[in-house]
Amino acid sequence: MTRNDKTLGEVTIFDVAREAGVSYATVSRVINNKDHVRPDKRERVLRAMTRLGYVVNQQARSLAGGKSQVVGLLVPGVDSGYIGEIIRGVDEELTNASYDLMLYTSHQRKTRESTYVATLTQGLADGLLLVLPRAPGAYIETLRQRRFPFVLIDHQGIDEQGPSVGATNWQGGYDATNYLLTLGHRRIGFITGALDLRCSTDRLAGYQAALEAAGIAFDASLVMTGDFMQPQGYSGAHALLMLPNRPTAIVVSNDVMAFGAMEAVRENGLRIPADISIVGFDDIPQASHVHPLLTTIRQPLEEMGRVATRMLLELIANPADEAARIELPTELIIRSSCRSLM
Repeated sequence: MTRNDKTLGEVTIFDVAREAGVSYATVSRVINNKDHVRPDKRERVLRAMTRLGYVVNQQARSLAGGKSQVVGLLVPGVDSGYIGEIIRGVDEELTNASYDLMLYTSHQRKTRESTYVATLTQGLADGLLLVLPRAPGAYIETLRQRRFPFVLIDHQGIDEQGPSVGATNWQGGYDATNYLLTLGHRRIGFITGALDLRCSTDRLAGYQAALEAAGIAFDASLVMTGDFMQPQGYSGAHALLMLPNRPTAIVVSNDVMAFGAMEAVRENGLRIPADISIVGFDDIPQASHVHPLLTTIRQPLEEMGRVATRMLLELIANPADEAARIELPTELIIRSSCRSLM
């Protein structure tokens, strides 16, 4: 039999078994990455699958009572180093566990997010990883009632009992601001992330706490609302620079917006750090390649992906396990985008 004898959708596991000259059980063990298959037989099965164009029907396999060996990953987009580093950690852990990754991007659309979650839970995936979900309230309770394994990444506070992995966002906001205070800065601007996300409000709260600890009154005019996208970093910094008494430093809630802020500073004829200091948040790979090199708060993004994936695989294997909530430590990374005023 050749691939031309059957259409792609008609090829079955029994066809593969006949083509390879092995039993149906042997083909099943190969497909499910099980042990106890002789190397020569495994090779014959894989070659037969290639010749016939056989593709595993993950949904049918799941509905038949097995595991799909697939984890769904829902992200807002794939256009930033932040997401890329998390995906790197997720992918490596899944590869080690012989799982496949099914990636969906919501582009920050709440209705699309809910639709994708519904699709993935209909037998396509054994569990879900949700990075910065925007509308988890619409489906978290349903996932819990169905005992469908899921883990939230970088979105504390939405589901206080649910499994999640994040970073010490409050401490990161505090450390960024306190570093500038130790350099002698007293008028420090702040550009927030999207304020419907707990990580954003935590970073803002850390900024406020550092000012309070230094005896500096909070000035709302120095806070600009952003959305984690570069244009908002640019517009927020431009607005701060237009103030009659402009800040001498700006804390930006992620590196991507910090790049926009740096562009705004240069377009206003100012120098970094001679005229204004900037601190970012995340420490994505690009932060160590811009000019000047960006001082930032490092989130262990790849490790967050790894830890969340290991947590999810444990929940898939043991659904009765109690959900864990893990916060990994942030770290101040000092480079050359800040200067001392003392």
